[in-house]
Amino acid sequence: MFERLKSVLTQPGASTTGAVVDDTQRIRIATAVILLEVANSDDDFSEEERDVVFSILKDNFTLSDEEASDLLAVSAEEREGSIDMWHFANTVNENYSEKEKDKVMESIWRVIYADGRLDKYEDHIVHKLAAILHIPHSKMIEAKLKYLPGD
Repeated sequence: MFERLKSVLTQPGASTTGAVVDDTQRIRIATAVILLEVANSDDDFSEEERDVVFSILKDNFTLSDEEASDLLAVSAEEREGSIDMWHFANTVNENYSEKEKDKVMESIWRVIYADGRLDKYEDHIVHKLAAILHIPHSKMIEAKLKYLPGD
């Protein structure tokens, strides 16, 4: 699967790594890159965060383990080749409904709280992403409360 996905990504085109992908894959990659950016925002991409991102991708896009792993690998490359999140957030904005974007925000909070705490860098990026995803502050907080660790 990874080789097939990589072969699709080898033609010059629209992605940050110079690749052309179909719309479905482009949307999946954009979502995964956003989650990876959140997971790496505190410079500590833990195994718990990786597992949560993997689970989100697998469940939200109905992927096999292999497909989710491939998406994670390609998205990590896209993230490394990117200078900012605007391109990926714009893809989400253009293709997701308000309800789907709310689900992305919930996923962001799941990743943040995978290790049971909110770091200042994670707090910064979640506010930044909420703004560029056009998610109202109240919706961001509502999503946060769903995943806030208990005492």
